[in-house]
Amino acid sequence: MITHHLNDKLLMAYSAGSLPEAFNLVVATHISICDECRARLASFDAIGGALLDQDDSAEMGAQSLSTVMARIKTAGPVAKEKPQTRDAVLPAPLVAAIGGGLDKVQWRAVGGGVRQAILKTSDKATARLLHIPGGVAVPDHGHQGLELTLVLQGAFRDEDGRFGRGDIEIASEEVEHTPVAEPGMDCICLAATDAPLKFRSILPRLAQPFLRI
Repeated sequence: MITHHLNDKLLMAYSAGSLPEAFNLVVATHISICDECRARLASFDAIGGALLDQDDSAEMGAQSLSTVMARIKTAGPVAKEKPQTRDAVLPAPLVAAIGGGLDKVQWRAVGGGVRQAILKTSDKATARLLHIPGGVAVPDHGHQGLELTLVLQGAFRDEDGRFGRGDIEIASEEVEHTPVAEPGMDCICLAATDAPLKFRSILPRLAQPFLRI
């Protein structure tokens, strides 16, 4: 059962299309498996649509239709969509972003048994997959911006409670925590940040420029 959800501010920003690509990916992945947040998003989409309906319509140019039809004729045949890959751990939006399932992820060791894979997004924020062995802790850190962390497998605990599959933690500049993966199943998360983390320990700080965290 999902107990940690997206807040209204993030859902409204996603609906309006104003989030960086990395945060969009985390939100889209969460709502694909969370009925509650998907329903709330639908209400914000409906409000946005109603507001658009109230705006004055723009007049079309005399040649608008013929221009569009000409472009359609010169565009060529539409490429057939490839069958959608299914993955037991990664939801559909993440599979689409990666181009495959968990077996396509190119992991890189970051120390302590933890691995990460940085995903291709715009440079306004960074999205990464994290693979944390059961029982292993992520170094104590704070934030210089916003961090969204979505659990895809296993679970972790920190000062804000327990986060299992589908749960999302929203960590702002006021949050300092030490996430620890629960013993047993390894924890896999999708995380997005718009600023470097603030580590207390010297070793993580030294590694930051190379690991892009």
